[in-house]
Amino acid sequence: MFKLVPLLNDQGIRALREIAAGGKFVDGRISNPHSTIKNNLQLHDAGAYERSSKILLDAMVQNPEFMEFAFPARIAPPLLTRYTPGMHYGLHPDAAYIPLSDGQLRTDVSCTVFINDPADYDGGALHVRLGNADLRFKEAPGVAIVYPSHTLHEVEPVTRGERLVAITFIQSLIPDVERRNLIYELNEVAALEGNTMAPENYTRLQAVQYQLLRMWRR
Repeated sequence: MFKLVPLLNDQGIRALREIAAGGKFVDGRISNPHSTIKNNLQLHDAGAYERSSKILLDAMVQNPEFMEFAFPARIAPPLLTRYTPGMHYGLHPDAAYIPLSDGQLRTDVSCTVFINDPADYDGGALHVRLGNADLRFKEAPGVAIVYPSHTLHEVEPVTRGERLVAITFIQSLIPDVERRNLIYELNEVAALEGNTMAPENYTRLQAVQYQLLRMWRR
């Protein structure tokens, strides 16, 4: 259900840090004015938003690991967000739909891309609840965590330094998380073991892959 993806190279990380350093950030509640749990800053600069979104979207669509795990039909333009000491985002699931200029996007998959070094700040982990398990992610620059949008998660309070990340939401071709995981695992096995299988068995495996996609893809 969760996937860590090395997404950005050093050039992309530097470019996003430079955009953030020169961009205008405002209260994150500008996009959710009624929230009582959101306490962060988000980029509010049209030119900077366009440049940073392009860097991130290009990295996503060019990354086979990301594409094969999320099965994206649509990706919301990623947004840079910043947390300084005292800021946090309380426990929540992501909204089922978000408005975009070309219509609503169904949020099947959420993604956080870490931009600065985890040593630059204390606290600020992405905390995800999965049943009785508590998962925390505070990753190296350029790494993305991809996870189901319905899971309960929060950004824990930052106590020192600055947390800089990008967030986005994905409408998947396979909305059901269990089916999406099964297709991903099946495709991984086919990619890893296909060359060692008897040709007739590999053909049968492909037939199963294709039929499941026909059944489950929207």
